[in-house]
Amino acid sequence: MAGVTLVYLVQHADKRRSPGDPGLTQHGREQATRTGRWLAGQDITALWTSPLRRAQQTAGHIAAATRLTAHRDARLAERLNWDGSIPLDAFLAVWARTSHDRDLVPAGGQSARHAGDRLQDFLASLQHQPGPVAAVTHGGVTIELLRNLLGDDGLPPGLLAAGIPPCAITAIDGQDAVMLASDTHLR
Repeated sequence: MAGVTLVYLVQHADKRRSPGDPGLTQHGREQATRTGRWLAGQDITALWTSPLRRAQQTAGHIAAATRLTAHRDARLAERLNWDGSIPLDAFLAVWARTSHDRDLVPAGGQSARHAGDRLQDFLASLQHQPGPVAAVTHGGVTIELLRNLLGDDGLPPGLLAAGIPPCAITAIDGQDAVMLASDTHLR
């Protein structure tokens, strides 16, 4: 991935707690606005988003602050999404199994390792994009990318278990993670 521009991977903002494709909470909209202001100060040149509603809404707030148009890319989508067809506890058990066994392919989904590869492919596609750029994505797929790049031992303690906080930013420069799940811009 030599030559890839600096990419700010933005975890979507705080979402409503419901199955399917929930939107943002009021607090999430505020987080997204603050994140957009911070990214405007980083002089980003392009904005990408997952097609899921919570990411698109986050990107909408960032777009307003940066005056950029958000472009959708399915490679930024989450690795698994609770659609309500099974109880939440059962979904969380599948999530845990696929996190532990990164090559396990759940029914109707893809393995965690493949999700990380998919996000890595997105980053590689930005090879000639002038930067920096921002991409609104999801915590699970971002963690799997970091596991690909850093290995489990290279992750900050607790990140795998706790996940990435809403609107936290992970910055990737080439194959180097130069910022991991930072939410200091929200304070």
